[in-house]
Amino acid sequence: MEKIASFTIDHIKLQPGVYVSRKDPIGAEVITTFDLRMTSPNDEPVMNTAEIHTIEHLAATFLRSHPVYGKKTLYFGPMGCRTGFYLLLAGDYESRDIVPLIIELFEFIRDFKDEIPGASPHDCGNYLDMNPGMANYLAGRYLDNTLYQIDDAHLVYPS
Repeated sequence: MEKIASFTIDHIKLQPGVYVSRKDPIGAEVITTFDLRMTSPNDEPVMNTAEIHTIEHLAATFLRSHPVYGKKTLYFGPMGCRTGFYLLLAGDYESRDIVPLIIELFEFIRDFKDEIPGASPHDCGNYLDMNPGMANYLAGRYLDNTLYQIDDAHLVYPS
């Protein structure tokens, strides 16, 4: 079996950033998949499920409510390796195009202090597995260490 494209990226060289993982034509539309890498793979501790789950609830709610990207947001969810998230947007984008959106998103998560949207037994299958404080911390860390000073080396996958 052939390796899928995401398994061909050198995860030893990969650092936190915002990367285009793939672009898929669907009819006349292009779907852009972004790799929002928050931790350095195989180098730093991975995120725990509670904070990943919290970030996922907050991000999905924020993105689907966004005045510009709400209708273009197809999916936001965690990577199985727990080092980041995938964001799928309808449209043909480059990494730099969405940096302002990702900064806005993670500032929202960093500063969020209210009840987590969808964190109830009626709305979620694992509503107790949440860690808002750690989600706030990780969002701030991603902003301070990566997003606020992002450069080309953190916008294009390493070769």
